[in-house]
Amino acid sequence: MRDVSGSLRRQSLLIAAVCLVSDVSMYVLIGPPPDYWQTWVVLALLLAADAALALPPSTSGLVALLHAVLLAVTPPLLDAAPGAETSNNVGALLAGYRVGAWLDLWPALAALAAMLAGNVVGELIEQNLAGRDWRLLAAVTLGNVVMPWLVGRYTTARRAYIAELEQAAERRRQDEAAAVSRAVAEERSTIARDLHDVISHHVSAIGVHAGAARMGLAGAGTPAHESLSAVESASRSAMDDLRRLLDLLHGTGTGATRRQPGLDNIDELLDGVRRAGLAVTLRTTGRPAPLPGSLDVTLYRITQEALTNALRHGDGAVEVVLEYGDDEVGLTVVNPVAPGTTEAGTSRGLAGIRQRVALFGGQVTTGQSGRFWEVRVAFPVERS
Repeated sequence: MRDVSGSLRRQSLLIAAVCLVSDVSMYVLIGPPPDYWQTWVVLALLLAADAALALPPSTSGLVALLHAVLLAVTPPLLDAAPGAETSNNVGALLAGYRVGAWLDLWPALAALAAMLAGNVVGELIEQNLAGRDWRLLAAVTLGNVVMPWLVGRYTTARRAYIAELEQAAERRRQDEAAAVSRAVAEERSTIARDLHDVISHHVSAIGVHAGAARMGLAGAGTPAHESLSAVESASRSAMDDLRRLLDLLHGTGTGATRRQPGLDNIDELLDGVRRAGLAVTLRTTGRPAPLPGSLDVTLYRITQEALTNALRHGDGAVEVVLEYGDDEVGLTVVNPVAPGTTEAGTSRGLAGIRQRVALFGGQVTTGQSGRFWEVRVAFPVERS
């Protein structure tokens, strides 16, 4: 992160140094000879006043007062010698600008009055000694004191106005983003309700018809009886999952208290697939250990998606392998592919797997090798 305060400090030191070099150079080149003691007194005051410009902005009033004193005492000290009008020319301009830019209104007006008094006193002394008139006094005062102060006030007001505009733009951007988020949430809620109405109707109808057909069969234990039982079980599970996800989406209490399935439920998932007629074997390697709840659910859902693809496109037994390592957990699902099939899964299902894996910073590989389609995922885990 950029050090703003340090940058401002360095800039103030640079400004004070350049101002000091400018005023001292003009004073030495135009001012009185060095054999006058007054020359060194004014030079010492000049060095102190210009160096004070490097002090923090909160001291701007004191710095302006120091320059006002220097403006007033320089002419009588030099006693009409050359250089009275050039002792702190640049420094007084910067001091007037600082009090206008950094101080509140009343302290800034007080500092302006002090600088006006110092400038007028010094110019009046020079008038008496050098024959200047009041018109020149007014012009010099306006240019050397009032104008820098006004520029400082304008700069501050402009900076505050720009900051207000930026804050208003940021608030407007946040309000627009919040409005978009609310609209998206409302649209998703509408879509979820529509999906519930459509899917729940058809899935429930599938379960009812499967149950009626099963009850109408002559005897139990036949392949048709087992298949219809699997359809009934799958439809009930689908309805449970659908209600659970919709409850979570809408933020209702029932979905929050109903645990989503995880690896503890994988045997139930495999039994349902077996009842549908697909032979599945599960093999576990390594030392099983508890996983974070969200990762546990993700592994279950990836297994569910891979087995669904195997049911639709596979041709033979499926092997599911869970691998527990020291710093990662892996899942591999391998199944033969039916002849003539080049893709064992829908693009939407595979995209869903990749998104789930990406959320946990894992790795996923999918592809066909010969007659076998493989889905492999791996997630980093921390063992206690």
